[in-house]
Amino acid sequence: MNKAVDYSDLIGVPFKNRGRDIKSGVDCYGLVMEVHHRYGVELPEYTSDFDNMDKINSIFSGRIDSGSSWEKANFASLPVPCLIAIRFGSPPGVVNHAGCYIGNGKFIHIRENIGVCIDNINSPAWRKVIVGFYRYAGEKYDNAGHS
Repeated sequence: MNKAVDYSDLIGVPFKNRGRDIKSGVDCYGLVMEVHHRYGVELPEYTSDFDNMDKINSIFSGRIDSGSSWEKANFASLPVPCLIAIRFGSPPGVVNHAGCYIGNGKFIHIRENIGVCIDNINSPAWRKVIVGFYRYAGEKYDNAGHS
């Protein structure tokens, strides 16, 4: 999916819990959905309060079937876009935030008090809290509900 995508209209969009509209605000998954959409990939809806760490972590660890397939990506060859699972102030391995790798060592994410921003993935501060990288592999089920 090598395609030039402009993110300038996203910078500063405010955080809104369960937000899915870049005009009124997004949460971290709403931003991941928007970035994937710009690459022609429609992600399934997923809702969880931003502080529901158990549900978020369960999806990434495979304990909850979300109806979609996320595959772990290799850091040496990250696809664009690529979901980044992040933990803030939670035990190791617990995911409570997400961002999206956008290439050239950069990722886009949203902070509650800052809004949407772009940071360097190789920053020591970020490397300490990144749990994993995931590529969306599509729906697990066809239209009839069969896997």
